[in-house]
Amino acid sequence: MSNAETGAAIRIVVADDQRSVRDGLALMLGLLPDITVVAVAADGDETLAAAGQHHPDVILLDLHMPGMDGIEATRRLTAEHPGPAVVVLTTYADDTSILEALRAGARGYLTKNAGRADIARAIHAAASGQSVLDAAVQATLLEAAASTPARPTPASELPDGLTSRECDVLILIAQGLSNSEIADTLFLSGNTIKTHINQIGRAHV
Repeated sequence: MSNAETGAAIRIVVADDQRSVRDGLALMLGLLPDITVVAVAADGDETLAAAGQHHPDVILLDLHMPGMDGIEATRRLTAEHPGPAVVVLTTYADDTSILEALRAGARGYLTKNAGRADIARAIHAAASGQSVLDAAVQATLLEAAASTPARPTPASELPDGLTSRECDVLILIAQGLSNSEIADTLFLSGNTIKTHINQIGRAHV
């Protein structure tokens, strides 16, 4: 059972290559009563080390860092430390960055325009197993989805090699629906939706 479910403070690692950004985020989030910043990291290697040492619930991660970037760090975290949920916090909101992060295993994706309340909400949602995308990210995915046929028949025409059902789930995530709302919309169980989200994150990497 996660800390979010037990009411304990959510343990997070903040990873960003800019010291002023990561220290500012750590200070800002550390002031919240239900979040504890257990470590900060400047790159992917430090993030992996922090995950192994501190066993956080959530890792707040920038995409573009020196050495091992956020995408590769997310892949490694998913494979080697599957416990923490990864929430991307970055300046990039293009569809390629978003989809690569989701395929790598990210649970949430925010831009750095997000405020403290938005970041805290995403951390809580990720710790509870929910997927969170901010408004700019949702708009980007909806625009990408709108340019794709609703139900292409050949698998090669599906965006980024996703199945048609995975596309359905991704579009609903982009529209801001929770896992339970997606399950109700598609008449599927919550566990099935989680499986599809995991496949979106892990498939075709």
